[in-house]
Parts: sequence; C-alpha cells; structure tokens
Amino acid sequence: MTKTCLLCPNACKVDKNLNKGFCGTDNNLVIAKYYLHKFEEPMVSGKNGSGTIFFCGCSLKCVFCQNYELSRSMRGKIISINQLADIFKELEDLGAHNINLVNPTHFSDQIIKALEIYRPNIPIVYNTHGYEKVDIISKLNDFVDVYLPDIKFFSPTVSKRYCEKENYFEVAKNAIEFMAKSKPLVFGDDGLVKSGVIVRHLVLPQNVSDSKKILDWFTNIKDYAYLNVMSQYTPFGEIKAFPELQRKLTKREYENVIDYAISLGLEKMLYQDYKSASTEYIPTWDY
Repeated sequence: MTKTCLLCPNACKVDKNLNKGFCGTDNNLVIAKYYLHKFEEPMVSGKNGSGTIFFCGCSLKCVFCQNYELSRSMRGKIISINQLADIFKELEDLGAHNINLVNPTHFSDQIIKALEIYRPNIPIVYNTHGYEKVDIISKLNDFVDVYLPDIKFFSPTVSKRYCEKENYFEVAKNAIEFMAKSKPLVFGDDGLVKSGVIVRHLVLPQNVSDSKKILDWFTNIKDYAYLNVMSQYTPFGEIKAFPELQRKLTKREYENVIDYAISLGLEKMLYQDYKSASTEYIPTWDY
C-alpha cells in the first residue's frame, strides 16, 4: 500500500500506514454506499442504472460539497481490496451498465489492485472532481474505460475561495485534456457510453462569467469529449461565510450559460432541466 502518498496534486507525502493525508484517509479503504444509481447522465445510467460506489474522504474539499458527510466526516465502512472486487462482481450481476467509482482519487492504488483481482465485463467509470495528476491518470488508463471529470472553476480567485486551490484550473485542465485524448468516444447500439470522456460543469450562483471562461476552454477538446452543463447546485456544506452560495442558481443565470455554449457551437453537450436542483438526488448513505 501507499507509504509516501503522492496520489493527488496535494502531494502530502505522508506515510498512510501511520497518518491521514489531506484527503482525510489513511490506507483503510472506506465506502459509504454502493448500488444501481439511476441519476447519472442518460448514457451512463441507462435503464438498469450505473453500478455506483461512493468512496469517503476527498482530495479537493469544496465548501459546498453535497456529499459532505463522506468527504469531511468520513461516514462510511472500511472494506478490504478483496471485498471491493466482490462489490464489482455483485453490481455486475445485478445488471449494472458500468462500475462507477465516485471520488476515487485517493484510493486509486487500492482500486487498481481490486480490478486486478476481478475486472468486470462492463465499462469502468472514473468519476472525479478533476483535480488529478496526469501521471496517476496514465497509470489508470489500462483499467478505466470512461472518465467522468468535473471542471469546477476557471479563476484562481474563485477556486481559492471555494476550495483553497488557486491552481485548480491549470491542474484539472491538463488532466482532462489527457483523458480526452486517450479515451475515444465510443457508444454501444443501446446508446450507452463504452469509452470516452464526459466533462461536467456545475454552474454556481453569481459565477456565470467563470462558467463562460470554462466553456471557452472546452472548445479545445469539443471534438473529443461530451460536456454536461449542470443546473443542480443546491445549498449544502459549510457555506455560512459564502452568502452567494446560500441560494440556488436562477433560471436566468443557467440559461445565460447555456445560450453562450450554443453560441460557441458546442454540439456534444448535455444540459439539465432547471428544476434539477434538489436534495432528492443526494443518496441516503448506507454506513
């Protein structure tokens, strides 16, 4: 297992056999839930659902995280690598269209070992906040079929305000561009994604200009990846010091971003019903 941990851009260099890193985890593999999840993108969830595993801890820690109990409080259950491999098989047997690894960065070495024990005959989806190291993604490439990264912030000022990472965009864009050029988009006859990259961007209240700059950047990879512009921001987490985050996105803000995306000629694009902002999409945790 990892000793001097360099799995994420925080580069803690802690011995995870002895201490916890910035992500809040040591060498114990911790999950909060696994099930057939039907609220991902249509080409991911399909009819049966995506075989989704929610990992605890986080190497980014946005103040508005809707999975705050997992990312901060480490609510979850310790499992072994063999048990994780068994979960892959169980979800596959239940009819999952893919194995969806949510927030996996800080457990990527254990995940690789579990996939070496059992590799499902369905796509592996790496569902990440985007703050990733290219060298780690390159190690995962043989095991991952679909990347589902966020691109959260463009401005260093915005990213510092919401996650204390002034370098978020520079790091995330390099990782996502690598993903997009290494995994061609492939869809099955059923319309489900088998390979490729779907980039997610959550529009935040009072941050329309930041979203537009992200869309400008995305034009560089628009031929290689899908973009999902999301409206589902729901006030959550520790946002008392952030008045702009204490309300939902307005319809006008969201439509402003969508109209701009259309003006850029982005064709491989998904967008949400404006009414998607709801706590009903936050799972009930099992552990």
